Amino acid sequence: MSAPATPRTSVIACPNCGRRNRVPAVAESVPKCGSCHSLLPWIADAGDDDFAEVAERSPVPVVVDLWATWCGPCRMVSPALEQLATERADDIKLVKVEIDAAPRLAQRFEVRAVPTLLVMRDGEVVARQAGAAPVPALRTWLDQALRPKEDGRS
Repeated sequence: MSAPATPRTSVIACPNCGRRNRVPAVAESVPKCGSCHSLLPWIADAGDDDFAEVAERSPVPVVVDLWATWCGPCRMVSPALEQLATERADDIKLVKVEIDAAPRLAQRFEVRAVPTLLVMRDGEVVARQAGAAPVPALRTWLDQALRPKEDGRS
């Protein structure tokens, strides 16, 4: 019998005071700095076994970065996504999925190119984009994905 999995954490520097904080991959609310109480960017890794808990049950919308270690554009878009996670700390969670380590997720989301980016709300994919893009384009894509739907009008 195996021991229960230890909840994953990442260490995030507070954009306000610089203090390093442990941020859990799973929580009921957006993380805050233990020192100055500013909102922290919520950035977590997930894989085949914990994706549902980390991403699909998130209390805020999730940007999923499906990437690969061997992918140059993936390494270029990662800082842009982290910048957006910092700018939108009150609204989104960034979940990174390394597809070679998570083949079931790569198959489930039909990843044909990396990076593949998804926006999920309440466990449902509401937007999808393949390929790297600069911060302004990603910001526009994210804003459109998170915009509330109007009564069937464009």
